[in-house]
Parts: sequence; structure tokens; C-alpha cells
Amino acid sequence: MSSEKMKTAEAAQYISKSSGWLNKSRMTGDGPVYLKIGGAVRYLRSDLDAWLASKRRTAIYDFANDNKRAQAAAA
Repeated sequence: MSSEKMKTAEAAQYISKSSGWLNKSRMTGDGPVYLKIGGAVRYLRSDLDAWLASKRRTAIYDFANDNKRAQAAAA
């Protein structure tokens, strides 16, 4: 597990999203797992990689997604 901790701006760049999107996703629960250390928010590279892997798709529509095939391709 990579324990490299990233600030919000660094994490946003890593996953190709904006810092604002990450800030909002922490409120909605749609984004990657994060750490709250005192008042600071940090993201582990391994958590960002896991979140990105969970977004793999094989089709546009949810009912047509073959997530098992996507997971096998990622392995």
C-alpha cells in the first residue's frame, strides 16, 4: 500500500479532476476515501488508485456494464 499523502490540489491533478470537485465530493460521498488529520485533508495514492479502478466501465449504460471483465482486465 502506498502511504504517500497528497493535498487536495495534488490529488485532484492525479485523478484529473478539479480541487472544487474533490471538495464537493467529500460532502456528497461520491469521491475517493480521504484522511482528516486535524484540519488538514489528505489523500493516499493507494486510495486514489482504488477509486480510479472502481470507475472502470465496459459500456455507457449501467445495466450493460460487465464489471467482472473490467476487473479482470485491471488485474
